[in-house]
Amino acid sequence: MTSPFHTGRTGRPAHIAMFSVGAHGHVNPSLEVIRELVARGHRVTYAIPGSFAGTVAATGAEPRVYSSTLPPGDDPAAWDGELIDHLRLFLADAGQALPQLLKAYEGDRPDLVLYDPMAYAARVLAQRWGVPAVQLSPHAVAWEGYEEEVAAEMSGALPEDPCGAPRYSRSHAWLANNGISIGPGRIARRPERCIALISEVLQPNAHRVDPAVYTFTGPCRPEGNEAGGGWARPAGAERVLLISLGTLFTRAPEFYRACVTAFGGLPGWHVVLRTGKGVDRAELGEVPGNVEVRDWVPQQAILGQADVFITHAGAGSAHEGLAHGVPMVAVPQAADQFGNAEMLVELGVARRLAKEEATPEALREAVLALAGDPDVASRGAAIRRRMAAEGGTRRAADLVEAELPGRRPGAPSA
Repeated sequence: MTSPFHTGRTGRPAHIAMFSVGAHGHVNPSLEVIRELVARGHRVTYAIPGSFAGTVAATGAEPRVYSSTLPPGDDPAAWDGELIDHLRLFLADAGQALPQLLKAYEGDRPDLVLYDPMAYAARVLAQRWGVPAVQLSPHAVAWEGYEEEVAAEMSGALPEDPCGAPRYSRSHAWLANNGISIGPGRIARRPERCIALISEVLQPNAHRVDPAVYTFTGPCRPEGNEAGGGWARPAGAERVLLISLGTLFTRAPEFYRACVTAFGGLPGWHVVLRTGKGVDRAELGEVPGNVEVRDWVPQQAILGQADVFITHAGAGSAHEGLAHGVPMVAVPQAADQFGNAEMLVELGVARRLAKEEATPEALREAVLALAGDPDVASRGAAIRRRMAAEGGTRRAADLVEAELPGRRPGAPSA
């Protein structure tokens, strides 16, 4: 069992610095770990764009604010394109953030750097400072053979592409110029140490992930219901269906209309439909009384009482569905959601529909089939127990503390 208080190499309270990017899917998974580290007596700073400063401060950490050039999260069109286009956005942001961060931490070198995989400047800073760095991954990690099987398909041909080659070269050049070398065919350097804040059940090819580098803790969720209030199942509702496409790809009025058509007036069912802030309720047409339309929902509170969850299969939502043992209909929109959807189907707790296949008839058939399948419920309960045993927040914090100078095997004592 770890001590609740540890010091850095000078005998003062340990200074742990977290670096992330301005996106909910990258910030939210780390918040409970940060809160736990603060509660254990560490001084934690968190480098983040200003829009997330309040969220970070609520954990007890000190926000170190920098200006970001990343597109806003409520503008999904700005994130169109291929993986290399997204990489270019993150690298450009890291390049302009680096001098800001050097200034923000001048005279205040941390004992340990924690970083999101897309916070490329953090790797540069840790290398310059000569301090250990640990990646906190909010999504699936690379396995042995990943580059050959996945990344090569998306980026391997880019050097041959007249449009892709300059972007590919500039991306590698920025990393190389800052002392971060990556191998041929790779889109990012692998971490030396990574705490994966996901469940191993959602990790593709988990048996080929290097356990000396990667440790899975399961998601680190707040205890109790989400902040913002609870949710009560309406009287007379025999079944509850939650529908949400997360926080980014929510501009989908046609999909929402299909859901209203599929489940509006369905006997015994109460439907909670989260549309996000970019959809006018009028775009949905006539909404029956059993459909509750909101632009935000206390998702965990509802999942605690839900019977089925229609989701985009983002890492956070997929984990929350699994943690509550709720069968899912996965309608992936982008990025890692497609892989997550495949994993949910392989686990036997979900059905997958492509966006163009999500007709009222297909949605209704999938939901009713899942809700009435005892085998799905049994598999969901087993996965829920397995996830509970992974350790979550406390184990993640233990693993972070183990990387502090003086705690790691072979490291000099403080």
